[in-house]
Amino acid sequence: MKQLYRVNSQRMQNRISELAEIGKQTRGGVTRKALTEEDRKAQLLVTKWMEEAGMTVKQDHFGNIIGRIAGTNPATPAVVIGSHIDTVPNGGNFDGTIGVIGGIEVAQIISEESITINHPLEVIAFLDEEGTRFDGGLFGSRGMVGKLTEADLLKKDGQGISRLEAMQEFGLDPSLMMESVRKREDMKVFLELHIEQGPYLQAINQPVGIVKGIAGPAWLSVTVKGESGHAGTVPMKLRKDPMAGAAEMISEIERICSRQDDAPTVGTIGKINALPGGTNVIPEQVEFSLDIRDIDLTRRDACMKEIKEKIELICHKRGLTFHICEHLVQEPIACAGHVIDTMKHASKLLSVEAPIMISGAGHDAMMVADLTDIGLIFVRCKDGISHNPNEWADIDDISIGVSLLFETTLAYC
Repeated sequence: MKQLYRVNSQRMQNRISELAEIGKQTRGGVTRKALTEEDRKAQLLVTKWMEEAGMTVKQDHFGNIIGRIAGTNPATPAVVIGSHIDTVPNGGNFDGTIGVIGGIEVAQIISEESITINHPLEVIAFLDEEGTRFDGGLFGSRGMVGKLTEADLLKKDGQGISRLEAMQEFGLDPSLMMESVRKREDMKVFLELHIEQGPYLQAINQPVGIVKGIAGPAWLSVTVKGESGHAGTVPMKLRKDPMAGAAEMISEIERICSRQDDAPTVGTIGKINALPGGTNVIPEQVEFSLDIRDIDLTRRDACMKEIKEKIELICHKRGLTFHICEHLVQEPIACAGHVIDTMKHASKLLSVEAPIMISGAGHDAMMVADLTDIGLIFVRCKDGISHNPNEWADIDDISIGVSLLFETTLAYC
């Protein structure tokens, strides 16, 4: 790998390991939910690293941490690097975090080598990308582009605490959020580095890939209501059981999303909850989450339409009622052609054969695309495992990814 300026792999490895200690679980994973004490500690650590890298640091009113190095012409739009540091419950050490740590490394090389940049450089650690404490992720990036609603602030966690209350407890003032909405003229380009979260790069034995598009996620919740009763006294044929109805719906969702082998539609039920929740009680209500994704918007929406029709038919057949809440429905996003070309050129300079690929996972970049052109770099992860304590990416691969990020950043700065 050829490069004029070398990333400090050991420094990045140390930072990945240090951040992984915050929220470390006994089973080996990491839990850092948004607006928790673990999140606060992680933000303070990232702030310290940004300052060590020569950046001035601030927190906006959404809770995003923003580090900045001024360019020779501070009035010009910034080149922005960003990702997140929150995790899913019992998640891994690399998802999101290598993008933030990699961005800080880029800034630190620029500072240490006294590299002159014309455009300012910003590195952002977005708040609550995962959405595991409150329904609806990508909170910090959605806020930055002005896509939040009052309903987002009123959503509650498992303890009944609203996001609004949690933000206030965190020291944020949600009433000032509009002051932190960014404008198109603020950013020249947005770049993100992330582990692949899939097996493709490992299968073709390449350390990094260049993303050309991000599948559009639809995050919904389905509430099914029936009639509660005693588990031992209500005959099966007389039941209005929302759990049995939900089970049939979930089976239909799997069938619909699996129907075409060559179509990358994916459907996931990640959470399910029954009320009142007694072992010997037929539930009165069942709620489950639904995540539908596809790079093709028409195909995804047709899939969603068919799923909704099946839910209605099942409820009619079983004497149930239902409600579907759409928390986030995002169109697929294309990465900018000129950014892809810049990354391809940079990969050749580094003697790296980076394939062009699709992202099935959502990222903060897809929100920032409302403000500016975006680019996304993937780093190979072992067996494609992510959102799991076994998530792993080799520091050599991460270093190649950060080198590609660095060269791309310099091309725009």
